[in-house]
Order: sequence, then structure tokens, then C-alpha cells
Amino acid sequence: MHEDAFAAIVTAFGHELRSTGVPVSPDRCQRFAHSVSLTQTTDRQILYWLGRVTLLSDQSQISRYDVTFERFFRDGRAEYLEEDEQPQMVPSQIPDPDGPEEDAPEPEEELSVVASPDVAVPTASDEEEPDQDEEEVVVQVSEMERLMDADFAQCTPEELALIRQLVDQIRMNPPVKLARRRKVHRRGSSIDIRRTLRRAQRTGGDPVLLVRRRSSLRPRRVVLLADVSGSMESYARVYLHLMRGAVQALEAEAFSFSTRLTRLTRQLAMGTPDVAYEHARAVAKDWSGGTRIGQALEDFLRDYGRRGMARGSIIVIVSDGWETGDPQRIMVAMEQLGRMAHRIIWVNPRKAVPGYLPIVAGMAAALPYVDSFVSGHSVRALAEVVDSISGAAAFRIK
Repeated sequence: MHEDAFAAIVTAFGHELRSTGVPVSPDRCQRFAHSVSLTQTTDRQILYWLGRVTLLSDQSQISRYDVTFERFFRDGRAEYLEEDEQPQMVPSQIPDPDGPEEDAPEPEEELSVVASPDVAVPTASDEEEPDQDEEEVVVQVSEMERLMDADFAQCTPEELALIRQLVDQIRMNPPVKLARRRKVHRRGSSIDIRRTLRRAQRTGGDPVLLVRRRSSLRPRRVVLLADVSGSMESYARVYLHLMRGAVQALEAEAFSFSTRLTRLTRQLAMGTPDVAYEHARAVAKDWSGGTRIGQALEDFLRDYGRRGMARGSIIVIVSDGWETGDPQRIMVAMEQLGRMAHRIIWVNPRKAVPGYLPIVAGMAAALPYVDSFVSGHSVRALAEVVDSISGAAAFRIK
């Protein structure tokens, strides 16, 4: 098959799927084209399955894919996959073999393949236009915009690599709290008597200048505990990336838990992200194991929380709430943690599912002691999590 015609078919089919609401990315179209090129298939059923496994990212897209595939390749359109050095034509342009020879197109003519009247398909002449770079930029921007709301569990490894770049762009502002000491400030609300009298000695005891002071701020500690059990494995990598950013930007404390609690603060502060993740997984021996939230919270309170790490801190717990142990242990631990922490934020990616109800035993036991309950299933949702952390201690300085 002619290379330009083949590229046009793949592009047109991708446009057709996108017009029906299926989020087909340029990378998926490229994988579809590569798989068809490797198999050199002309079988309609094989073509169907190649497109289904390379172009779709969710089972809910199958019905729209079936309808679009049937409409696009009906009337013999699959014949374009056959090897032929002659220029390809759509079925409506195939000349009648009994008709006059002058009706047939000249061999030099290159005819574009059109999926439907409403879909614009690039041809060989379009590649030479100067707007190609602008179109590529638009495609990249639209892809990034789509990934902002993409669920991490439904993304490919290539998409997750782009998502980690987007997560790096999330700005983390440290939450603050009032310090015990006040600092000198010309617009302070109170007068520093001691400094005012000391300065008055320079003017013969007359307090010409009043030294004012106001409250000062200091960072509030942030502690993150991420569930890395089997049910959270598809989200764990992105959350580790966010935790690494929090460790570096906010000097946060990071923990993972599955069947036991593991401190990852030192590991996530190492080198490049890939090196940090390898060290974190090596330390967390229970990665992708069962879930014992109650035991993990008890271990945190016993080994770190009561010693001061949880007191006045913002605690961020990332988990779907599935518990293999006794939910009563979660309730008791959360009650104790609520008395120590300044604020508790629970991140559950399952919350984004339409019709979700927090009726899972572990989630139901913890929810009464949670101050903010957010989803965090996408980049945009993670930005809301970061905003919840930064705004957890918002107040007016006097």
C-alpha cells in the first residue's frame, strides 16, 4: 500500500474516533499504524483487534469504537490495507471496469482518503504547508490538556511520563503557623515596650520613635502517608512523585504503608526521581501487598506521632479505604490522630467515580475524623490537594 495513503487512513480513523468522544492520542495512532505495518494484515477482524488494543484506554469506549469501525471500514474500505504500488482511491472513486478508459485517473495523480465529509484528513500536499509546526504545537497542547483530567489508573506508561512532568509544575506553597515570637515591623499592631525605651535613651528619655511588632510565621509540618497496596498500585507511582516534591519543597515527612509502615523521607530526597523510586521500593518490602490501615496508623502514632511529628501538623493520607483488618482500629487511631494534628486530609482516587459512596468499612470508619476529603485521581485533582495543604492554615496576620 502506498505510504501516504496508509498514513491518511490511520489519521482519518483517529479523527473519526475523536469525533465520537474517544480520547485517541497521536501516540496511540502511531502504535496502531506500527502494528498494522508489522502484521501486513488485510483481514478485517485482525485489523479490528489491532485497533481495539492500541487505540482504546477504557472498556467504556468499546461500544463507540465498534460503531465507528463498522462505519469507517464498510463498503470495502479495508481493501486499502492490501499491498499495491498504485495510488489508492476511496470506493466511490473506483472506476467501472466496463466504462471508458478516459474516466480513470492518471497514474501521477495522488488521491486522498476521506473518512467522512466532516473529517479533514491530511494529504501529501498538506505536509509541505508552513503551518505544520503550529498544528503539532496545537496537538501537544490539546494532549496535555486532556492529561490534566485523565485518571492515572487508565493511563499508559508513556502518558504517565508526561503526567509526572505536569505534576512537577504544580507549585507547592508551605502552610504556615504563628510563631511564638513576634518580630519588629513598622506596621505592627502592638508596641515593643522594651525596644522603645532602649531607643528612647538616644533622645534623652523621650520616646520619639515607637518600635512596633507583629506576629511572625513559621512553616507548619506536613506528613504524607501513602497506601501502596495492590488496590492502589496504579496510583502509587504518581503519588510518590508528588511526595518527593513535597519532601523537597516543604521539607515534609513521607511514609508508605501496605501491611506495615515504612518511612521514605530520606529515600525520596535522593538523586533523580527514578533513583529515588528504586530506593523507596527497595525499602518498602510490602509493596503491592495487602492493606492494614489501622495497624499502619497505630505504628505511626506509637513511633512518630506522639513524639511530636503529628502535633500541630497537616496529615495527608492517600488510600482507597480498603481494609483487611478490623475497621475499629482505624476509628480509634483516627480519633487519636485528630486530637494531635492541625488538619487531616484524606485523598481517595475512588471518590471521582460517579455515584461513589464512602461505604467501605475502612473509609467509613475514618471519614468522621477527616477535615478534607478529596479525590486526587488526576493532575487537576492533585493541584486541589496541594491547595488544600497550602490553605489548611490560612489566617490573617495581625
